[in-house]
Amino acid sequence: MGSEQQIRARQAHIPGPTFLAYTPDGKKVITAGVNNFCRIFDIGSRDEPETIDDCQENNTAVVAGHGFFIVGAEDGTVCKYSLETNKLEQILVRTSLPVRDVALSPDGNWAAVASDEMVVKVVNTKDMTRVQYLRDQTRAAKHVSFDRSGSHLAVSCTDGNIYMYSLSAEEPNMMQKVDGVIKSLESDAEASSRVLWHPDGRTFATPTPGREIQVMSFGDFSRQRSFKTGHSRDITAAAWSPNGALLATASSDLTLSLWDTRTQMLLKKYDDLNATVLALEWHPKDNTLAYTNNEGELIIHPNIVPEEYLSLLKKPLQSAPYLTEAAKDTARAPLGAQLNLPERQHRRAGTPDTLDDILGSDAGSLGDEDGFVVDDDGAGYATGVNGHGKRPSNHLDTLRSPNKRRAYAPTFQPQIHEPFQPGSTPWRGNRRYLCLNLTGFVWTVSQEATHNTVTVEFYDRSLHRDFHFTDPFQYDKACLNNNGTLFSCQPTSDTPATLYYRPHESWTDSRSDWRTSLPAGESITAIALSDSYIVATTSTNYVRIYTLYGIPYRLYRQKSSPAVTCAAWRDYVLTIGNGPISGTGQCSLLYTLENVKRDEVLQSEDILALPPSASLSSVFFSQEGDPYIYDSTGVLLTLLHWRTPGQARWVPMLDTRLLPRLSSGGKQESYWAVAVAGRRFSCIILKGQDRYPYFPRPILSEFEFQIPISGAAPSKGGKRDRDPDAMDDDDEDAENEEEDNANSTNQLEHQLILTSTLHTQLQSTLAHVRPTTTQKQTLTELEVGIDRTLLQMLGAECLAGEDRGMKALEIVTLMRDANGKMLDLAAKVATRYGREVLRQKIEELSERRLVGLEAEGEE
Repeated sequence: MGSEQQIRARQAHIPGPTFLAYTPDGKKVITAGVNNFCRIFDIGSRDEPETIDDCQENNTAVVAGHGFFIVGAEDGTVCKYSLETNKLEQILVRTSLPVRDVALSPDGNWAAVASDEMVVKVVNTKDMTRVQYLRDQTRAAKHVSFDRSGSHLAVSCTDGNIYMYSLSAEEPNMMQKVDGVIKSLESDAEASSRVLWHPDGRTFATPTPGREIQVMSFGDFSRQRSFKTGHSRDITAAAWSPNGALLATASSDLTLSLWDTRTQMLLKKYDDLNATVLALEWHPKDNTLAYTNNEGELIIHPNIVPEEYLSLLKKPLQSAPYLTEAAKDTARAPLGAQLNLPERQHRRAGTPDTLDDILGSDAGSLGDEDGFVVDDDGAGYATGVNGHGKRPSNHLDTLRSPNKRRAYAPTFQPQIHEPFQPGSTPWRGNRRYLCLNLTGFVWTVSQEATHNTVTVEFYDRSLHRDFHFTDPFQYDKACLNNNGTLFSCQPTSDTPATLYYRPHESWTDSRSDWRTSLPAGESITAIALSDSYIVATTSTNYVRIYTLYGIPYRLYRQKSSPAVTCAAWRDYVLTIGNGPISGTGQCSLLYTLENVKRDEVLQSEDILALPPSASLSSVFFSQEGDPYIYDSTGVLLTLLHWRTPGQARWVPMLDTRLLPRLSSGGKQESYWAVAVAGRRFSCIILKGQDRYPYFPRPILSEFEFQIPISGAAPSKGGKRDRDPDAMDDDDEDAENEEEDNANSTNQLEHQLILTSTLHTQLQSTLAHVRPTTTQKQTLTELEVGIDRTLLQMLGAECLAGEDRGMKALEIVTLMRDANGKMLDLAAKVATRYGREVLRQKIEELSERRLVGLEAEGEE
């Protein structure tokens, strides 16, 4: 194996299965074996290792994070230890049967535990009460492996199948069952069936029954290239180098081999091992490989890669091997961009119909190249008066002299609203959401400075498949709908800002995704995606509008600046920017609404209604197509009459501070706006001081609209109203009495203004579109609902006493009843409560309306 001075086996534990883990910084190696202690070796030191004695016996797995490590044992305990104190911190989780493997997510927040139980447990390393359970396996699990994003987990089961899970939601989702690749092994077998995630995030590999390493695409789980290892016995351990350019494999035939990832060629074979290697890991930075065997030994092998192949290890992130370029495109970053491979010094040779040839040479260059009262004038007014008690004119010299500098008061700086992307969260650790809505969600994970990994998941997987890719462009914004996904990235020193659109489906044989670059120096402040158009607002205050397939459609400069955000729905685009300075020193926000298809501006530079010192948190169109905003005070507002120029107004539909769940005062929570659909506000509840949602993705909550008209929020009590047309005289009186008892005056008033607002909103919409049968029916139901609520309010006023007759008559005048049925019912209600004067007034009102209708008919 080389020089004994360089390579020395250190007896870490008594003979038996031994396992190891590097700390993320590569400064320490932790080992665990059959005896009841763990050892911590300092890299580069010949001193004796630190020994932690309070461990279990027969340890079967060890993983290390920043400042801690975790060990699993055959007695079913999974323990977390501190690297600062070298003491046991806590027992994270217990299993009833032996633990076989432990995996740690890249951010160190979650540990997956495989045991002889059929359930895999995923426990939070900071809060052991947070546990997820993976139950789809038919037998015990042998290995668990997190991908580079930490949002997917591969479970290698003893039944010979790989179970691929998504952990992005509260409840894990089994994405795919991969069969026919790994060997069915006993859980305590030395042979390995572990999934090895390639550093590029798009593929994974695993040992096969034929002693090969099979590479598979994570996008469609298709088989790609394989390594014909030539091992004469089962593979027991394998690992990719940190940049993915090399693969190390070890076998129970006592050999260790190094392979070139790109060519699958053998580079070096070490065939003089004295025991079977059970675990091996590459040093995060150095040309060193550490491994442990079944004799309790730790071997740290420096200069493992021979000098002639050392350049491979020094390259940046490399791509996994694919069978064809077409297969590579299926799993690659959605831009179709190549990774920054150093050996690619020439442009990609495109086919005659590539986007490069259509848009020009610059269109393909992004992916193919390597690589936040003073004395104003100093006049001394209190001194220097002359004999007449007046100030001489020499005090003006400081103003006249060009050689003397005047001292100015501090310059006033207005508070500008910073741009933001609706549905996006800031970085927290190494991950963030790029988009959250009712279609699905997009999030990204930072892989240091080289690239990100992006995942797109859908709520309805029967319509669209989730996808995951490596992102060398480091997208910072995304939009998602049922047609496609839109991404954007900011300019760098080498590349301009870029928009990329990926449709979910295509009726052509080739992929129909596209990208376009913005002029140099122009960055993207916000993007929006509708069923018809793509919108981008930029740092130069341009609004750029494209068709869904990349044709530039509109380009103009936004009047309000700097630009803040935008939203889109069908043919409508809403843009928001900073405007005049308000009395609080903040810039008022101005919005513009336009119909892109008709080239018609509906609302031009109107003021966005925000309270003093509040900021805009989100803006979006509802599922029905009405604009909504959500501000920092927790109020949801909609825009009425927005299709009529100069008539738009913002109406509050919900004040989350008045929700009944907060009335007790014991809860401290806020709400992250997601969408409005079906007259409900969809949001994510944030506990305590949290301002943004985090992982795993929390579930969506829904709240009904509650227009804030009083301090008490309306309850949900009361029975459903009957159709007044179906009532006879006795039934309608009984029904009114029952509803009067069930609903308070506040509830009725709230119901009235909410129904009236929804009616106005829908009526305004139908005045500008061709109404459907469903929309007409809904409008009629809202009109009946208004009159029905007024009828209930009339009953409550009649019950309150004779002195409320004036208000009772006013209620009747508000009824929209066109055929007189509701007025007849109102007269009967007055009769029931003995209000004869009121009844007479109602009948007079009914007669006047009837005369008015007849007069209109004659005209």
